[in-house]
Amino acid sequence: MREFDRLLITSALPYANGPLHIGHLAGAYLSADIYARFMRMMEKDVLFVCGSDENGAAITIRAKKDRVEPQKIVDTYHTLFKDTFEQMGLSFDVYHRTSSALHHETAQEFFMDLFKKGEFIEQESEQFFDATANQFLADRYVMGQCPNCDYEEAYGDQCENCGSSLNATDLIHPKSTISGNIPQLKKTTHWYLPLDKYESWLKEWINNGTVDGTELHRPEDWKNHVLGQCKSWIEGGLNPRSMTRDLNWGVDVPSEINGSEGKKLYVWLDAPIGYISATKKWAEENEKEWEPYWKDDKTKLVHFIGKDNIVFHCIIFPAILKAHGDYILPENVPANQFMNLEGRKISTSKNYAVWVHEYLKDFPDRQDELRYYMIKSMPEQKDSEFTWKGFQDANNNELVNNLANFVNRVIVLTNKYYDGIIPEFDMDMEFESAGEDGLPGFHDGELLALFDLLHELSDHIRAYNFREALKVVMAISSRGNQLLQFNEPWKLVKDEENEDKVKTIMNLACQHVAALRIACRPFLPFTSDKLSELLGLPAIEEKDEFLLMQDNLAEGFPIMEAGHKIGKAFHLFSRLDDKAIEGQLSKLKEMSFEDFKKPTANTSAKKETKSAVAFNDFTKLDIRTATILTAEKVKKADKLLKLELDLGTEKRTVVSGIAEHYSTDEVVGKQVSMITNLEPRKIRGVLSQGMILMAEDNEGKLCFVSPEKPWTNGASIR
Repeated sequence: MREFDRLLITSALPYANGPLHIGHLAGAYLSADIYARFMRMMEKDVLFVCGSDENGAAITIRAKKDRVEPQKIVDTYHTLFKDTFEQMGLSFDVYHRTSSALHHETAQEFFMDLFKKGEFIEQESEQFFDATANQFLADRYVMGQCPNCDYEEAYGDQCENCGSSLNATDLIHPKSTISGNIPQLKKTTHWYLPLDKYESWLKEWINNGTVDGTELHRPEDWKNHVLGQCKSWIEGGLNPRSMTRDLNWGVDVPSEINGSEGKKLYVWLDAPIGYISATKKWAEENEKEWEPYWKDDKTKLVHFIGKDNIVFHCIIFPAILKAHGDYILPENVPANQFMNLEGRKISTSKNYAVWVHEYLKDFPDRQDELRYYMIKSMPEQKDSEFTWKGFQDANNNELVNNLANFVNRVIVLTNKYYDGIIPEFDMDMEFESAGEDGLPGFHDGELLALFDLLHELSDHIRAYNFREALKVVMAISSRGNQLLQFNEPWKLVKDEENEDKVKTIMNLACQHVAALRIACRPFLPFTSDKLSELLGLPAIEEKDEFLLMQDNLAEGFPIMEAGHKIGKAFHLFSRLDDKAIEGQLSKLKEMSFEDFKKPTANTSAKKETKSAVAFNDFTKLDIRTATILTAEKVKKADKLLKLELDLGTEKRTVVSGIAEHYSTDEVVGKQVSMITNLEPRKIRGVLSQGMILMAEDNEGKLCFVSPEKPWTNGASIR
């Protein structure tokens, strides 16, 4: 194993075109945060970088949908990302953005370096063109059926269902996401990176971990699905990949290159360079040198990503770095797989997710509860699933009944028996002193057992087995609980002859709480701060605390000295009741209901004809004319308006998902068509008594179905 002087840790840059959901946390962020925090506490030089990915077609697609400028989209979500990450305790040393001038400059310099070295091939090719929109279609502007898994909503660069990397022309039944029309092929010129040129050394690096005879990583340390996907790609034969796009948003191809007008850098050239520009930003703000973190072979580079980004971080970006010549390659890319939600795939486009910023509003001050369940369920080797019932059980049965219960008993008993002073005990009067066989006494033996658990935890984190590492944290708590339960100091204390035994037990119990304060820090940082308060200790600074704890225990020293005064008891966690969980499940059902009503993302007015229904079924619908009297936003629901409608003979309340398209002022007074005999249902706590009918234009904008001239409320529509 190579020795390293410093660690550079990156988390995948999230696309700034929508909020963060729990799948993002489980995929690329919590694992990186655990690793970074732990390594800092092992006295390592750690730099943890991330930032918002603000270029590429995904941004312009969202901007078109929302009818705003791309800059407004990226500003909105960059701010939301920063706030959400901070509230969830992500410990980035820098969180940058790829719309910054520094990033544009860095990416362009990188491109020019490769261009001058002759690493690109200028090549004319046929690319999809939308005649209606009068523009070439970048990968994300094309959607169709995946040729590998038949998923019908695969993008032109990747299938989000099976993870396959694609070219737009690979898609079956491709269509433009702008107009919904079938695009035509039209010639355009771009600069390509000849990945086939690098195939030999990439194969050597992936399969053997070596480049030019130098060991850079150990393949056995990489996850099987990461190696498998890389090998499959290489064995299938690498082909040149375009590094530029015809777009009007992103990093410009340097103007000194002929033919650069209207060309932008491909997002998978631009985005990973965001790690480099973020490092530069950190160095600039902290008066440090950035180059050692990227150009010194004594730096260990680790990319934390989701499995949909494996190819880009293990083949394309390394090829770009090696072609440049001055940069190190990643030592590991511990990609996680996907997290599902209540039996379904999480879908941003279909609004089926647990949005992290919404969770933080619904459950303020419960960040660690979510972190715990996310880590416990982390999809490290295979897809996993989030369920609200599982979240409740983990909180109530593990955090409350195990961890919080143990800590509370120790703090309460120490205050009750010793006025909050960690007791000193007579080593010669222990349960069992060191015997002729040389075995340690009870107290020392328990400290050695604690050392062994902490060593196991350390090994798991170094191997990126964060779920197993979290189990060890809970094992420390369980062992402490067993120590109390087996010895029952509350009974022993009644007999003066047992005074030293009780002191020994309580001292050990306090050592376990002190160990938890440090051991839980990478996983549950807010809980670690609470434990510091309970123990009357300063908050952990993440410098060398884990290393010192291990060294002390190895030498037989306690973590906290006898005589130290602790604080008063308070509960670390509280139970989650069924009502709170049922509320979240109802929210998911409402999302599903809205999704059913809502057309699939990026479709046009030209839709497939629905299957025929019997005339008698149609006549069962009671559609009537109505006027909107009042409108207000539904609390905690960005897309919903609560409408009061006049049907002539009565007034009705309807919840409608039109808040993204109309303000409350715009809808009041509108005459609409309304289905009046739908079964009433509660949506976000509001009883909805019908549905208003809307039309959708080519860009997904909803329009009212209203009369040419005023009509009478309550008239039947036939």
